[in-house]
Amino acid sequence: MIKNISNLGDAALYCDFGQEVNKDTNTRVIKYFKSIQKKKIQGVNNLTPSYNKLIVSFDLQKTNFQNLKKEIEDLDIVNNETLSSKKIEIPVCCDDNFSLDIKRLEEKLKMQREKIYENFFDKEFFCYMTGFIAGMPFLGDLDKNLRVKRLETPRVKVPRGSVGLTEQFANIYTFESPGGWNIIGNTPISIFDNSKETSPNLINPGDLIVFKKITKDQYLNYDD
Repeated sequence: MIKNISNLGDAALYCDFGQEVNKDTNTRVIKYFKSIQKKKIQGVNNLTPSYNKLIVSFDLQKTNFQNLKKEIEDLDIVNNETLSSKKIEIPVCCDDNFSLDIKRLEEKLKMQREKIYENFFDKEFFCYMTGFIAGMPFLGDLDKNLRVKRLETPRVKVPRGSVGLTEQFANIYTFESPGGWNIIGNTPISIFDNSKETSPNLINPGDLIVFKKITKDQYLNYDD
């Protein structure tokens, strides 16, 4: 299942699952990610999954590359095992104040906004990974007719809660930050809560997401 395992610096191991970016490949990454978490392998101090890679950081005083590589190779990963995941509904308001790039999307996709929203909402998305900023989920896969490139000039500030589209993915900005994704709306709920030390992420790799469109009044009065 892993194509290759190699060193990444002195205290990290790089698991390569191939070049493809799709749900099947990412599911294998997440299965290893969760299996290593569950086994609590001695010396492992951080796991970083991506679309098709997994970085395993470790403490050199407790283990080394060769021992850790063997432990990962010996993990019993069942190919047909169902990946446990949560299904989460995310409310999104597409009021003009929040849908910052809807006109750009209409032009780039050659599609009316009502059709864009129809193709985006009530569809099931799969969380491939979180990152870039804390807890930001990368959610695939967008319908092919909604795929568009990043903004030519990224914004200096993207509002917290913004829901963006780029290429085959949607994401949610967990903090105000720079960014170049096409913003389609905003969610009133907290996707990342750093006061929850053990589980700050609302959305984790492997979870299933459905976006639900809400009105501005519902947004302003939303209680999560």
